Amino acid sequence: MGAGFSRPDSGPPFAPQSGVSEYPHHLRTFGYVGLYRYFLTFCTFERNPHFATAANVDTVHEQILRVALVDQFALHAYCYMPDHFHALVEAQRDDCDLKRFVARAKQYSGFYFKRATKHALWQRYGYERVLRNDEETIVVARYIVENPVRARLVASPLDYPFWGSSTWSREELIEDVRRAG
Repeated sequence: MGAGFSRPDSGPPFAPQSGVSEYPHHLRTFGYVGLYRYFLTFCTFERNPHFATAANVDTVHEQILRVALVDQFALHAYCYMPDHFHALVEAQRDDCDLKRFVARAKQYSGFYFKRATKHALWQRYGYERVLRNDEETIVVARYIVENPVRARLVASPLDYPFWGSSTWSREELIEDVRRAG
């Protein structure tokens, strides 16, 4: 399991640990280049609730989509929680570089967010987890889509406006999530 994630017996399998005292580390034996899928979590600076408004989410999301398009990463599922962002991304070419994608996505979105709000957006480090071949994409997508329900922000994922996919409609994604659940 990737650094910064809880063990299966200590909470949700995709959630960052609370109270982590050191920065998460990349896997030493993995290059983060190639046709892989990743579960990403980026926290806002000082866990500020920057994603509580549609304007802020739109500003950030436009830049993340821009980088995903240029760097050829499919954004299968995403959710902007008030103080963090989850995404399930998949490289579309064998030369796709996750570290580059993350750096550019955070840099561009942070720049435009700060220009619009005068506030810093991201914590310096985030969390990434490489999905194994036997892990189903829809299981991670379900975790992402259901995050607002687990946080008791809404009763149903459909009531939360800040999640979606660049590969499926919200309706397709929620239907697949329900079938998988």
